[in-house]
Amino acid sequence: MPGIQGGGCVCRKIRYKITSTPLRVTICHCIWCQRRTGAAFGVELVFEKDQVHFASEAPSVYRHISDLSGRWVDQHFCNTCGSGIGLTLEAVPTIRSISIGSLDDQGWPVLDRLERRHVFVRSARQWSIIPSDVEQFEEHFRR
Repeated sequence: MPGIQGGGCVCRKIRYKITSTPLRVTICHCIWCQRRTGAAFGVELVFEKDQVHFASEAPSVYRHISDLSGRWVDQHFCNTCGSGIGLTLEAVPTIRSISIGSLDDQGWPVLDRLERRHVFVRSARQWSIIPSDVEQFEEHFRR
């Protein structure tokens, strides 16, 4: 099946398989994502929750409560090497995101064809260049 891909953390303790192509790519410029990634933004592939299967032990979870909405976001990570695996959000419990850097195949051809959505562009670093032809939201597109 062309959608099947694998991935996981740096130390290989956490492994997953995805059984479909992602719905889209979300690039989040919020301050929390900047802090959790140590970068200018977080880049997540968005899947239906039942399309992601952990082949090893489940990742550890840190629950963050949003200052803006009061809703939670669960950050999934390896408690051995610290690698970020993805997120789940209270606002959309049927969705699971996977951190794009955790994929085994970074050249997966479907990645070039996915819809890209930039969120929280209000806190984007001024040196981050966001293409003008992609969806952009000052905050999140969900309220």
